[in-house]
Amino acid sequence: MATRRPARRRSSSYRRPARRRTARRQPPSPAARWLAGVLVTAVLIAAVPVLGAVLAVGLVGGGVYSVRRHRAAAALRAVQLGHIGSYLAMTPKAFEHALADLCRRDGCTRVSVVGGAGDLGADVLATTPDGRRMVLQAKRYAPTHKVGSPDVQKVGGTYAIVHRAQLAAVVTTSGYTRAAADYAARAGIRLYGQRELAAWASRTGPAPWH
Repeated sequence: MATRRPARRRSSSYRRPARRRTARRQPPSPAARWLAGVLVTAVLIAAVPVLGAVLAVGLVGGGVYSVRRHRAAAALRAVQLGHIGSYLAMTPKAFEHALADLCRRDGCTRVSVVGGAGDLGADVLATTPDGRRMVLQAKRYAPTHKVGSPDVQKVGGTYAIVHRAQLAAVVTTSGYTRAAADYAARAGIRLYGQRELAAWASRTGPAPWH
């Protein structure tokens, strides 16, 4: 009868070898993905000429489209900033006349500049191409000087009752405070800031009555 050997006892100094930690794979960068696409395209060109050529044209066309789109956006912004620069150089009265000229250019009739002392919130009065009477309040401010709520409230309290208009807009070379924007939204007054004015002047955006 065989006898069992007693199990060997490990010494207290024995330690299991530590497991190696594998580093987490980082997702490939956009440049790496693009390079991989080029390499795959090159392989396909060698293996399947027609399919590879189609993919190559797609990669090149996408790059060209992206560059053209960026250049077009930059050119549009330059045109718009050019208009804003000319308005910032005007006096407040000249700015009112410039807005009146924009209204005439885009088909408004019965356009008149009425701004001044006691204008009661109206600098320009006009009849829009669809027949509505419109009041424009002009604020030729520096870009850092935003139009506040009191200026917008003045228009809201007079354009319908005093000027018998169906539409009111405040147009500025700057921007608006949050309180001014909140009041305008409740009162139905359209706010045209620097960007909207530049788009209107350059014919790349809508007029205030649209």
